[in-house]
Amino acid sequence: MPQPRIVSLWLFFCAFMVMAMTGIGAVTRLTESGLSITEWNVVSGIIPPISEITWVEEFSKYQATPEFAAKHHWMELDDFKGIYFWEWFHRLWGRLIGVVFALPLAFFWAKGWIARADRLRFLGLFV
Repeated sequence: MPQPRIVSLWLFFCAFMVMAMTGIGAVTRLTESGLSITEWNVVSGIIPPISEITWVEEFSKYQATPEFAAKHHWMELDDFKGIYFWEWFHRLWGRLIGVVFALPLAFFWAKGWIARADRLRFLGLFV
């Protein structure tokens, strides 16, 4: 038997997260923070650099990019930490959206709360 109330609340929450992502993305863009993280590590990238050594390593990778040469050649490590935060937060929020969508979807699907006619739509939203 479908449970439309909880499914509806979940969808509204996911929509709110996507809306918030647009704000986070705007700040990322306005601070020219995009591309400050040079590698996409889906799992290990969840944790930002913690030690000074890892910060220096990340900054060195960024210094080797055309982005750094064109826009941020003046930056020091502390400046880099500021733009790195926004790019890291943007990616983290994206991961959270995926988890917040996928895990309840699997649960609702298994419970039969997603109508058969809507299952492909929900998979399409996830993809």
